[in-house]
Amino acid sequence: MSISRNRPWGIARRFRPLWRRVCARLSRLPADSRGAISLVAVFAVMLLTMLLGMVMNVGRQADGKMRMQNAADAVAYSGGVALTRGMNTLAYTNHLLCEVFAMTAIMREGRDANASARIPEIVAAWKREAPEFASAPMDKFRVLASAIPPKVDAEQQMVDAYAAWIAALSDATLPIFEMILAEELIPKYQRAVAAIFPEIAQMAAIEIAARNGRPDHGRGPMIGVLWRTDVVPVGLDETYQPTLPVVDPQMAPDPDYRTLARRQRNNLAMTYLNTWNGINMAGFDRVATLTQFGQLWRSFTCGQLRKLLDEEYPETNLVYQIHREARSPYFQDRFMFVGVVYWRKLPDMMPGVFRAPLASDAVTYAQVRMFVPAPKLQWQHESQGGGGNPGISLGGVPGHSAMLVPDEPADPTANPGGPGRWVVRYEPVPTHWDLLNQHWTCQLVPAVGPNLSMILGTSPPIAEFGAANLRLPNTAALDDRMITNISPH
Repeated sequence: MSISRNRPWGIARRFRPLWRRVCARLSRLPADSRGAISLVAVFAVMLLTMLLGMVMNVGRQADGKMRMQNAADAVAYSGGVALTRGMNTLAYTNHLLCEVFAMTAIMREGRDANASARIPEIVAAWKREAPEFASAPMDKFRVLASAIPPKVDAEQQMVDAYAAWIAALSDATLPIFEMILAEELIPKYQRAVAAIFPEIAQMAAIEIAARNGRPDHGRGPMIGVLWRTDVVPVGLDETYQPTLPVVDPQMAPDPDYRTLARRQRNNLAMTYLNTWNGINMAGFDRVATLTQFGQLWRSFTCGQLRKLLDEEYPETNLVYQIHREARSPYFQDRFMFVGVVYWRKLPDMMPGVFRAPLASDAVTYAQVRMFVPAPKLQWQHESQGGGGNPGISLGGVPGHSAMLVPDEPADPTANPGGPGRWVVRYEPVPTHWDLLNQHWTCQLVPAVGPNLSMILGTSPPIAEFGAANLRLPNTAALDDRMITNISPH
């Protein structure tokens, strides 16, 4: 026990000579400590420099990522807007084609004057029969004997004035309408729209990415590409692989497209003809009913339209069709597009200390979808008084219809519609999914479309990408589910 208690002191005595030698050496060091703080400052500056480099690297990386993601969103949305305008343009020109048919029928009847040529015979028949009312047993019928002749003469004057009016308008406009149909100008324009608008969308994607990449901070140009979900860039090959999900019925091998196009065209053209005739014949329907000119005009213009549709242009001047497989998953993918932005990797700051682990360059992406929106709820004012009197239509020729304005109320501040109330209703917009609907729109959606990994790993065959000499990430081992799990977009 005594040996154990004295052992530490034995160890101390053993190291005592070594301690004395160390103290002797330290006593010979210079006593002046000036300059010692310089060493501390050097280490502090090095530490602060490394911290500053880390902060600047993080800031530059975050700024680059936000700029690229904003650019990808803009690329996808701008490209989607361009393609949506192409869909609405095709729908508008479909309506325009049908209205040209209706106007051509009206102007041909104005030129041929089939209806007005029958009116003198009808007027003469009324004048022959008018004296028969003189012997009627009732007074209200006897007065017709003297009232009918001046009435039919006035209607004859109306018909003559209208016939001269519409004939003059037909001389000026009918050659234009017939040229539009004979040379198929509207279908030619529609084919150009289907081919050019995807190229416009791709040009917009490239330009928007280039503008978002300025200044580039040594990274070179930012490249934007709009992709289809079948891993083909938009606008690359519109001849054999069209981007817009539309069909030219005159070029389609499937005859069902032509059958549907003819039916839609004929129905819509007849609708426009009835609308125009309702406006043009308003005066005759209201005050010139004895000669039945309004009904004769409608019959002959309908015959003119049927001749145009069924005899002259049964297989041409057909309205564009949307792909009929509207409910299949593949068809829905045709309405989705992925905007991808490529940019060279950000140069490392202090590469000896901080180094980017990825060998590839930076890539961001976003997805857009075209669709026909569902009606939204909105506030609408419902008048209990039925609204004001808009006036009386006097009819006329297309483009020159007249309205008889009603007398103004004695109190200009009075509400002719009476009190009303606000109700919530669906907005009155069409929802049919075809190329007669001019309400196509687009919006950014979560990027969960098919073939996303293939799109991100495929080099786009465009000149701007090849000139930038970018390196893409290897996404061969990633499927779409894995990309959507690791991507916050």
